[in-house]
Amino acid sequence: MVVMGSSEAILQVFRAPFVKPDSTYSLGSFIKYKKKSGSNVVRLFKCSSIYHQFPAIPTTRFDNLKDKRFESSSCKCQNTESVSGFTTENENSTWFVDNAKEFNTIQETGRSPNLLGSEDVQKIEKENESSLSDVIEQEAWDLLRESIVHYCSSPIGTIAANDPTSSSVLNYDQVFIRDFIPSGIAFLLNEEYDIVRNFILHTLQLQSWEKTMDCHSPGQGLMPASFKVRTVPLEGDDTATEEVLDPDFGEAAIGRVAPVDSGLWWIILLRAYGKSSGDTSLVERIDVQTGIKMILKLCLADGFDMFPTLLVADGPCMIDRRMGIHGHPLEIQALFYSALMCAREMLAPEDGSADLIRALNNRLVALSFHIREYYWVDLKKLNEIYRYKTEEYSYDAVNKFNIYPDQIPPWLVEWMPNKGGYLIGNLQPAHMDFRFFSLGNFWSVVSSLVTVDQSNAILDLIDAKWADLVADMPFKICYPALEGQEWQIITGCDPKNTPWSYHNGGSWPTLLWQLTVACIKMDRPEIAARAVKIAEGRLAQDKWPEYYDTKRGRFIGKQSRLFQTWTIAGYLVSKLLLANPIKAKILMTDEDSDLVNAFSCMITSNPRKKRGPKNSQKTYIV
Repeated sequence: MVVMGSSEAILQVFRAPFVKPDSTYSLGSFIKYKKKSGSNVVRLFKCSSIYHQFPAIPTTRFDNLKDKRFESSSCKCQNTESVSGFTTENENSTWFVDNAKEFNTIQETGRSPNLLGSEDVQKIEKENESSLSDVIEQEAWDLLRESIVHYCSSPIGTIAANDPTSSSVLNYDQVFIRDFIPSGIAFLLNEEYDIVRNFILHTLQLQSWEKTMDCHSPGQGLMPASFKVRTVPLEGDDTATEEVLDPDFGEAAIGRVAPVDSGLWWIILLRAYGKSSGDTSLVERIDVQTGIKMILKLCLADGFDMFPTLLVADGPCMIDRRMGIHGHPLEIQALFYSALMCAREMLAPEDGSADLIRALNNRLVALSFHIREYYWVDLKKLNEIYRYKTEEYSYDAVNKFNIYPDQIPPWLVEWMPNKGGYLIGNLQPAHMDFRFFSLGNFWSVVSSLVTVDQSNAILDLIDAKWADLVADMPFKICYPALEGQEWQIITGCDPKNTPWSYHNGGSWPTLLWQLTVACIKMDRPEIAARAVKIAEGRLAQDKWPEYYDTKRGRFIGKQSRLFQTWTIAGYLVSKLLLANPIKAKILMTDEDSDLVNAFSCMITSNPRKKRGPKNSQKTYIV
């Protein structure tokens, strides 16, 4: 065989399948190798009825990996030299991989032995990476479409996971509202609007579904955590059946905790649908407007709490197990703020909405000030806390929450970088949860809950602490993990939440899409691209796991479901947004100038000096 001195070598391989046509597999089941440092070009050899793969392979897109074969033909090769790249084996053969320089062992008479320069090698590598990325992306789309659930012959959502290796289904065959969000965003970015519209309308019908837990009904306006399409006999006719939607508001969930985040995510997705599709008729519908108001009234209802943050039970969000996030967890506050901003855009201006919009605006001002002022921590703020005086009584107190300096954990003293900062996980009287919670920090950037400087500082911290927060698989759901007696007390000895696993410091690839939106908003997409590249190297090979374990995220989670839908969708959304960053605007909200003016007024105004009747102007506890 003669190799031409062009940067495009000819791929010649025998026609033979890599996998059986009917087998279930991930891309990684046939693309496995170990690459050593210094190896620049992949060259796979098998002589005499063996595959050949040279560096400059023409880009090929596989519409359905399960049904494809690689083209081949016979060849006669020169004797291969020593292997300096990597090797792997399949059932029938051994593959050999050489460096770019070893590619030049075959020469054509009269031609220079140097066939490929460094620029050619780099070009070839980019082409091969792009081709592999296309294959992985196509596999992800195929798997996402396979997870679609239909109701009355219309697509209505995606199931949580489609794991053929697990015999215990639990509720992973249901459509979760929070899990569908990245799926819905992926469909919107791909201009497939019907499934998102159907999801919004049908979950709205479930909002008023009355279910009870020990004779107690959830609050009006609560959205379910999940729902399932069931086929039941038609009433009065046992020979016929009908499909019904069966929701779960938490009464069947592990821990029996109602989902606070479902309604907030629903509002965020509704706005994204309108901005992406241009369909304003959906949000203008009376039932949709009523649904928005019911969620807002539930969240804005007066209670015993003194703070503008939303008071919730433990496990009301993505972290749906006991993890010490009860009270005022950051994730809920970020979603709450985002939902309020989105709802303000969509509420129809009518007399019945005036009081609700006024309450919404008041809450936005107080909530944003509260989070920016008291949840923020960087090296400067940490030093202030370190010097706090306690037991302060007055409206002028600096240490308003009576935080004791000894609460600063030793790990944070060493971990906090000189440049960067973040929002702590929780704030309650005499208690600050200093853990870094990813979703809450990402969405605080996306929704403009934090300032521009704070947003950049969060990304600076991620960059500085990359080895801890990303390592071998993005992204840590929280950092650090609870260990020892602290783990026993706070989690209740939860065997699934052992240190560096699941919600307790595990790595969740679905967080990629929220990181990507945050990075694009701050014009720093290279951070997200770096994380996506790390994930792309393993996700398909590992069959799209739910989460990863260990401090560096090296192992697939011990109870991790495979082919987890929001892992697949999160990867797709990240790829789509990095390819077209302008589309990320359907998820972002910009800082309101009225809110900025309100902040300055609150900071310069004198604190309330005496108790008495409420003033006509709204006051805040800050």
